Order: sequence, then C-alpha cells, then structure tokens
Amino acid sequence: MPAEEHATAPPSLRQRRRAAATQEILDAAERHIAEHGPVALSLRAVARSLQMTVQALYHYFPSRDALVTALVAKAYDDLADAVRAAVDTAADDSDLPGLVVAAEGYRQWAIVHPERFQLLYGTPLRDYEAPAEGPTTQATRRMSAIFERELFDGFSTAQLAAAEAPALSSELAAYLEQLPHFGLGHLPPPATALFLSAWGHLHGLVVLEVFGHTAFLGDHQAELFRMGMRNLLEDVRRRIPEAAVPEPRPGAEP
Repeated sequence: MPAEEHATAPPSLRQRRRAAATQEILDAAERHIAEHGPVALSLRAVARSLQMTVQALYHYFPSRDALVTALVAKAYDDLADAVRAAVDTAADDSDLPGLVVAAEGYRQWAIVHPERFQLLYGTPLRDYEAPAEGPTTQATRRMSAIFERELFDGFSTAQLAAAEAPALSSELAAYLEQLPHFGLGHLPPPATALFLSAWGHLHGLVVLEVFGHTAFLGDHQAELFRMGMRNLLEDVRRRIPEAAVPEPRPGAEP
C-alpha cells in the first residue's frame, strides 16, 4: 500500500472506540472539577462517575498525572480557541483593537469556566509536575502566539529592539534573548520584557475577578477591564518608536 494511502487511512473501529472512551473520561473529569474543584480530582472519583473500575480507567490514563496533563492541555486549547474566536469574529466596524478583543475573550472564558481556569492558574496540584515540552507547553505557546501577534503585529524587529523598557541587566537581557517565541518569531529583549509585563497586568486583573476579589465593583468590572486593556495597549505602543522615514535618494523628486 502506498505511504500516502496508509497515512490517510481512517481510524479503525478500535481506535474510534478508544477515542470516544477517552473523551468520555475527560468530560467526566471536567464535570468533577466543576462540581468539586481541581484539588478534589481523583481517578477513583472519575471512574465511579462512569461506573468503571479504576483498573479499567488505567487503560486510558495510566496515572492521575496523565489525566491532569490531558485536562490542562485541553483547558489551554479551549481557552486559546475562545481567544482566537473572539478576534476572528470581532465586528468589522468595531473600534476595539485586536489586543483588547483578545483580552476580553480570555476574561470571558475564565468567568464562564472558573474551576478550569483555577486548574490552570490556581494553587498547583500537590505532587503534579507538567512534562517538559509536553502537551501543556505546546498549548500555552499557542495562546501566547495570539497575544504576541495582537500586541506587536505591524512593528519591525528594529522598532521592537528600540522599545523603551526599564533598563535590563545584562543577565536578564541574555536570558530573554534565548526565550522561544511563537507569534511573530524572534522578539528582542525589550519587547519580551514589555510582553511579559503586559501579560502580568492582563492576567492579574482576570485572576482578581475570577477569584472574587473585585466583586465589590459589580457590573462595572467589564468596563473597568476594557479601560485597563486600552490603557495597557496605549502604554506599550507609546514605548515603541515609529518606523524611520527613509532618506530620499539623491536626485529623486520630492
């Protein structure tokens, strides 16, 4: 059989059944987290809700860590999908910058799925450590790429390298220089510093709201969040110099 045909062969019945069972387990685990919080997650509780034995569940997830990794990766992917959808479906006549739209998509997902958001950004689960360069890392990079593009798209590498950022120590600049980036490719250290600062501001506001620390603001939280994101974007853009106007060639008409 040619390699092309083998590569496009539909999944077997056994593979489809395994995929369906795996999805059913993930759905049950997400329901358990929504009802009891991430800390209460256990294979035994999930298996019981599906009328399975723990031994049967081990055929799909050999450990609690494997299940947690799948849940975290799926949550990041769903969050990234929500952010991407917010940007893609923004009204053409909207005066909201893409970064603000993306941030509001992030906030909205977190508000609707507070327990899954807590799984990602709340108290770390005891004895759990995400696999290095595993699916959770890939999922976070996908979301990072969206925000990098919305924050810095349209600027050249030279402009980003000349961005006004607090003086960086040589050690920090060297560290930022070698960090991977996934939105626009390589980011110079000043742009990376601005990106991380902006991310901390955005994420911090969402965490405060999701965990109930800004409930005293009531229905005004959305308006204040939008104002904060507009101010954040304006501050970042103000720190990036305008592109230099090319010098006219000798003899060229003005």
